[in-house]
Amino acid sequence: MLDPYIPLVLMFALAFGFAVFSVAVASLIGPRRYNRAKLDAYECGIEPSPQPVGGGGRMPVAYYLTAMMFILFDIEMVFLFPYAVSADALGLYGVVAVILFIVTFGFADLYVWRRGGFDWD
Repeated sequence: MLDPYIPLVLMFALAFGFAVFSVAVASLIGPRRYNRAKLDAYECGIEPSPQPVGGGGRMPVAYYLTAMMFILFDIEMVFLFPYAVSADALGLYGVVAVILFIVTFGFADLYVWRRGGFDWD
């Protein structure tokens, strides 16, 4: 009954074991030469300022919001591409599902736009 799932369970167990093994071995045999440069935050090539900046000298939140919006649009395309490939096979159900999906993302885009998420300062 569960025979088809055994390879999948084994794959997940192997992946989990490899992740745990990698983290454990890296902490045991990895270099421990800490210096000031290694402890500084590296943010996409921006040189850290010599003066302490409020918030630890981190990047503005707008960069992270832009990255999250990129991921959202990327996910939207990942879900719309299979529909475009098999639109004729899905029929009316597929059209309604895609329209609801696009409307949902449209409301999210309107919300981000109204909150100023698309403004480049």
